[in-house]
Amino acid sequence: MFTLNEHWKENTRMSDNVTICLQNLTCEFCQRTDDCPDKYGEKRTYEDYNLTVHYYCVLMSSGIWQRGEDEEGFYGFLPEDIQKEINRAGRLKCSICKKKGASIGCVTSRCKRSYHYPCGVERGCIFQFRDNFPSHCWKHRPTQKRPSNSKGSSQCTICLELVEHAPSYNILTSPCCKNAWFHRNCLQCQALSAGVFFFRCPVCNNKEKFQNEMLRMGIHIPEKDASWELEENAYQDLLQCYQHCDVKRCLCQHGRDYSEPDSKWEIKRCQYCGSRGIHLACSSLTSWEQNWECIECRTILAKSNGNCQKWRKRSLSLAEKTDIGDGLREDPSPKCPRQSPGSHLSFLIRHKPKLFLIFLSFRSPKMIYSNAFTQCSQLDLSCTDNRLISPSSLISPSVRNLSLRKSQLRVQKREVSNILRELKSQINTKPARLNINRQDIWDSALKGFQKRNFNPANNIEVKYINSKSKIEMDSCLSSKEDFFLLLMLHLRDSSLFEGSFSKNLSFESQALKDNLYYEAGRMIAVSLVHGGPSPGFFSKTLFNCLVYGTENVKPTVEDVADVDVLLTVEKIKSATTLSSLESAVSDCSEYLATIGCLKPVTDLCDKDTLVDEILNYHVIKRTLLPFKSFEQGLKTLDVLEKIQMSPDAFCSILCHKPEDLSAKLLGDLFTIHCLRGADKARSLDFWMGYLQETEGGESAVTLEDILVFATGIRNIPPIGFDPEPSVKFLHIKYPIGKRHCNCLELPITKSYEQFKRILDFSIRSTLVTTMDSKTK
Repeated sequence: MFTLNEHWKENTRMSDNVTICLQNLTCEFCQRTDDCPDKYGEKRTYEDYNLTVHYYCVLMSSGIWQRGEDEEGFYGFLPEDIQKEINRAGRLKCSICKKKGASIGCVTSRCKRSYHYPCGVERGCIFQFRDNFPSHCWKHRPTQKRPSNSKGSSQCTICLELVEHAPSYNILTSPCCKNAWFHRNCLQCQALSAGVFFFRCPVCNNKEKFQNEMLRMGIHIPEKDASWELEENAYQDLLQCYQHCDVKRCLCQHGRDYSEPDSKWEIKRCQYCGSRGIHLACSSLTSWEQNWECIECRTILAKSNGNCQKWRKRSLSLAEKTDIGDGLREDPSPKCPRQSPGSHLSFLIRHKPKLFLIFLSFRSPKMIYSNAFTQCSQLDLSCTDNRLISPSSLISPSVRNLSLRKSQLRVQKREVSNILRELKSQINTKPARLNINRQDIWDSALKGFQKRNFNPANNIEVKYINSKSKIEMDSCLSSKEDFFLLLMLHLRDSSLFEGSFSKNLSFESQALKDNLYYEAGRMIAVSLVHGGPSPGFFSKTLFNCLVYGTENVKPTVEDVADVDVLLTVEKIKSATTLSSLESAVSDCSEYLATIGCLKPVTDLCDKDTLVDEILNYHVIKRTLLPFKSFEQGLKTLDVLEKIQMSPDAFCSILCHKPEDLSAKLLGDLFTIHCLRGADKARSLDFWMGYLQETEGGESAVTLEDILVFATGIRNIPPIGFDPEPSVKFLHIKYPIGKRHCNCLELPITKSYEQFKRILDFSIRSTLVTTMDSKTK
């Protein structure tokens, strides 16, 4: 018989064997047993499905999508979907190791290379951990430009080993610092340790620009807090108040560590550092309300170039200090200038940063917690010896449970869709008929919108007419959505706006007289609520003017479309001496006098003020009347009010082009329905495979053609679809697109080749017939 000790040893041995066995299981994708989370992501085994996979192998696979929530399956990837992707990859051979299971394909169209994730890493492929997680093979991977006048070698800023000044896969340069060079492995290790909240340029502390470039070059920045922030009780000492009397001769009979609240034996801490204390009875203080500073702080203040007295006068009461702490918790409104947190705090941070942390903890533990759960402003600190560190950068942020960027984009789009659907509830069933000529889209639309009986709250019905006023035959496209798309394209290229990509309002006296700016704003509002596309070409300046008001927005040089004005601004900005600035002002004095900006310059720094005045006039003041008219038009159906209430959500559709169609996007958009008894997994595999091949250019149609065939719309509108698009697999010969219900009925076939051939023929022939009817 076994003793208790022998049972324990036997169980331990069996447990160790099971652990070793699990660790030796190979990933179904890459066929490797490596269990290195930093390199390949978490390794997980699903015994019910008899599969083991690396997270990065799943994440970068081209034919799988997150259909579950983050807590379901493998962070949103369901086991059954992983198994289907394994089956798909089993037919693909790796271009590097020549073995099957290559689930990752190059995102470049027409590129046929497929590979395993570890093989791609070893061969120099770039995997971008953002957006749709695209992958680039070694031939089509993004590269960095070599900075001018950059030759030779220097030290890697992280490991201090020599690195050549030649951008390559293993050598990267900073986008914000010309002479900063890094090894790829050094940057990746730092990113994994720092996380998204602390990963920034090691030289200049720039965060946004540096992170975007590193993500583009394939550096994985995990959505987690820094490793040093995750240490248990790492800052526990900061939550303890100092309780010790440091006077040379303590009068307390109970000892220096004794403290009795609300008595003369309560310990008073230094108001600046909080790391020294004294009994009230042991000090010269007459009341608890008086402030006390330790000798160390008093000495530092005495050496502060005579600022000690001025600083003492500004010493605050306890309640006021609490207000300062609250002020550090969040950024001010864009309409309000940033308030200074107090010169004494900045001074203390410069000379005694450790004491400043203790100062925060002894003042109010509640303030520490409130700061921990509030996002602080991100400051890019200059790399100088005497820099002032922002108090907000010293406060530890909490561990925030943020989802992947995919989920964030879905939430933002869902927010816009919900808002627009709420506005759509105003639309009644009474029809508002518009007769539109495709060859004269603007005039015919303007004629319809300016009718006396036109009501934007009525249900808009569009009929296309030709030049002979005859109604065109019904096309595959949805008439209303197609009309709004053509209208937005015309507005983008019209003279009402100026600029190349991001556009601002222009000034046209005749258009202002004809009230065209108002009509343009009204058309955009009506398009958004009635299911049309968004403009997608607003500049950030124009958008901010609509949200915050023209008086609170500062335009930039990028907002200027006039070449002559740009030359004037550049000439003034390039002045390096007072005489050259005076010469530049003299050369353009006529223009400056006309716009009311001609002033005598007495110092070189006056050029910045002058440039700001020129930009403010040209971009805002000059177009103020068109802006007010355009703003009134956007108030139609309460659209402007919603924009001002949810600026972040609307910025994504007004200032950015709609997301390009992808296989993943359409796969998520359509809900799959199958007949009872049919092989749903097989049908789904055919559908996803067809979308994937179409995206890769291996089909006779495009993804846009598929969407038009099913819904009659070229792009996904911001408001979404009603009803939601669906795919039904039925026993039919040819696919049918039911645009009135956004339903695509597909045939059940025996082979994928037959499925693809039927869809290509049906969709293509339908679209060709439609185009022929239009030309006639």
